[in-house]
Amino acid sequence: MAPILHALAQEQERLSQQERRIADFILSSSPSEVVHMGIKELAEQCGTSPATVTRFCKAFHLKGYPDLKVKLSAEIAHTEMQERSGMSSYQDIVANNPLSQIVEAMEANHLASIRDTTSLLDMDRLAQAIRLLCAADRIDLYGVATSSIVAQDFYQKLIRIGKNCTAFADSHMQITSASTLSGRDVAVAISYSGETLETIDALACAKDSGAATISLTSYSSNTLAAMADIPLFASSLEKGMRRGDMASRIAQLHLVDILFMGMNSEQFGQYVPKLEQSYHNVQNYRKSRGGHFQA
Repeated sequence: MAPILHALAQEQERLSQQERRIADFILSSSPSEVVHMGIKELAEQCGTSPATVTRFCKAFHLKGYPDLKVKLSAEIAHTEMQERSGMSSYQDIVANNPLSQIVEAMEANHLASIRDTTSLLDMDRLAQAIRLLCAADRIDLYGVATSSIVAQDFYQKLIRIGKNCTAFADSHMQITSASTLSGRDVAVAISYSGETLETIDALACAKDSGAATISLTSYSSNTLAAMADIPLFASSLEKGMRRGDMASRIAQLHLVDILFMGMNSEQFGQYVPKLEQSYHNVQNYRKSRGGHFQA
């Protein structure tokens, strides 16, 4: 199931009764049929009002009904391409699978997570996030467990272009740092579920300090995304403990790479020389140490 349709199915319990009617209609009918409906026609089919349809779209972080139709159209195209190519959906761990099939499954899962995440991107929000990160005096990165790995990856990229940033996995240090932010700073909170309490607390503290806030979560109606000034979303199709957060981590890293490349493109003359200099300095250090690091 495509990301938005999957989110509609997963989040129905959180919706109001009228909004649930809209989700039920979209899921039970052909999405291609909804794409060709006007907002009044959809509201009539669901026994509700255009205003409720708009609220429904906002609940799923969409700008409005036209945005919903654009996203559904993209997902229909992706699904049709998947069916034509014989590609399957996310694959779980299976007992005694041949190694060749494990390799194929991992490739399929990672490609699907990147493709589905790309289909969820809002270019306006993405551009705004990049501008904020470029202008920030200081950047805090919050994430625990698997999300801390993604935060560390972003941290290692940002220091190479001279950004003043830190990545915290410890909840006490997250709050301590968030307390010292200002209106010139940015806090980035990473949580696949969007419900990690430590990360929510840190982002709330950063907001109270006046910092701009960016969240990176799965595509769902979640606390962290609702709290952030700019919510960004990764594919939400990976479920279950056996997958070990593999596809979700790839999706989050994909978003981090997009942000980093966008920053370098936005401030090419400022960041790229620093990126090149950091690379050359590391290479020179390695040569001075005989081609390897000593413990």
